[in-house]
Amino acid sequence: MDYTKLSKQELLKKCAELEISFSKSKNKTQLIELIKEKESSHLIEQKIEKEREENELSKKNKYTMIDLFCGTGAFSHAFHMTEKVSTIFANDMIDSSEAIFNLNNFGIKLTKKNLSDIPDSEIPNATILTGGFPCQPFSIAGMQKGFNDERSNVFWKILSILEKTQPEIIILENVKNLQSHDDGNTFKIIIENLQKLNYNIKHEIFNTSKISGVPQNRERIYIVGFKDPILCENFSFDFPEVDLLPIFDFLEINPSNKYYYNEESAIYEKLKSDVIKNINTNTIYQYRRYYVRENKNSVCPTLTANMGTGGHNVPIILDDKGIRKLTPRECFNLQGFPTDYILPNISDSKLYSLAGNAVSVPVVKLIANKIINLLETMDE
Repeated sequence: MDYTKLSKQELLKKCAELEISFSKSKNKTQLIELIKEKESSHLIEQKIEKEREENELSKKNKYTMIDLFCGTGAFSHAFHMTEKVSTIFANDMIDSSEAIFNLNNFGIKLTKKNLSDIPDSEIPNATILTGGFPCQPFSIAGMQKGFNDERSNVFWKILSILEKTQPEIIILENVKNLQSHDDGNTFKIIIENLQKLNYNIKHEIFNTSKISGVPQNRERIYIVGFKDPILCENFSFDFPEVDLLPIFDFLEINPSNKYYYNEESAIYEKLKSDVIKNINTNTIYQYRRYYVRENKNSVCPTLTANMGTGGHNVPIILDDKGIRKLTPRECFNLQGFPTDYILPNISDSKLYSLAGNAVSVPVVKLIANKIINLLETMDE
């Protein structure tokens, strides 16, 4: 701030806010010097306190991590379950992400800011860096603008952070279409730039329902990079397929009436004629603007960020009480979050969006366990 443009009265008010004593007798130049000195001292204190907190966290666990575009904190949650990792920096620019992350006690507070506006020097060094970076530029459901979309520019920011912090391991997640976007050129650029920073790369597309048992059809690509070529050589994505759990296991026992459709709902008659199989048959439906689609493979359709923009995007079931959409809690359950994961008191639309944007906890947990086991073995 340019304090020279403030009046003496405004400067005195600023002094009072900063708890600067004996300021009334000072002239404007002296007041400005006092304010700048106090602010500089405060910044130093903040830096010392931040370093202290980071040191305390790194003492608690053997490995540290940076969680970028952290959203719900799914990456942090999965890695914390290994009991070997502490998150020392987490970032997202969305208010709802800040609310849910801070509620769930990851040991630090989320830094709510556009990542591009955070100097690399303010991001600490860590063992692991994770990020489910914005997928809309590459999604089949979107415009598929790729690197022409300003949201994808954050990838270059990720590279800049990697160059500064030099984490041993990186894990990036995105939609499966990232691999085929622009005839594979987008993915080629991403991999080549990571390799230029001396990361040895492995990648795989996983469907949550296939390797975790959680009944959601969610295909995502995971890119894992290692500084150590031996770690990379010993790492594999060989997770066996497992049996699906029934959708009913992920539902709330007595959801609120507000999630049920009735005669006042514009699409009720359409739903009433097409949503005919009870959820006890493991059947779930989706309203696609103009028609109802039954998912015949006993899994929930992919949960999306735009579930919060309208009821047609939220999966629908018929239970003993009536026809309803899945609740936000049920969407979190189908992303693999535990039932005691705290949801903030915000609108359902924001909760749906958070759930749809999240990475699948059980998939990340499989990757996290394998990585930590490898690191422990190498450290022996």
